[in-house]
Amino acid sequence: MRIVLTGVSCVGKSTIGKMLADKVDYKFFDFDYEIENYFNRPISFLKRDFLTEHSYRKVARVVLSKILEENEDDFIIAMPPSGLMDSYWRIIKQDDSLVTVVLKDRAKNILQRIRFYDDYSNPIEVEQSKESEKYYLKEISLDIEYFGRTYNRANYQYRIDGKSASEAVDDLEALLLA
Repeated sequence: MRIVLTGVSCVGKSTIGKMLADKVDYKFFDFDYEIENYFNRPISFLKRDFLTEHSYRKVARVVLSKILEENEDDFIIAMPPSGLMDSYWRIIKQDDSLVTVVLKDRAKNILQRIRFYDDYSNPIEVEQSKESEKYYLKEISLDIEYFGRTYNRANYQYRIDGKSASEAVDDLEALLLA
């Protein structure tokens, strides 16, 4: 099975996707990592070359096409929140072998998993104040609304509802591979 995971930032796509791939012996691709590797540049620098996210996705889609063309075996790919939008969606919808899954959770649960990265995609520690938590909670909620418009395109929508990554992996394995 060829599985495409998407969802808003910090919902758990990479963590859950990697754990599920390891459990069922599938290949795993983190799309952001694959883009950086393909273009040999951190995403933050690559995106500076484009006026809009849409124009960035038009260029980055070559990486998705490459992954799909070069991998007929079972795999899981963790896509960005825009994974079912425009340039990516045009590629995904043409491939009947792909199963698309949106991971969903409440904004307050996602806030607990939020991670920050520097311009070189290295994780960094950022201490959250009550004010910044409020700000990020609003931003996460806006992302859920914005990207949610395309998530109804997915074959499955899985609600994490604050479960641990291992519980989500077990649920997805039962849903997709039983």
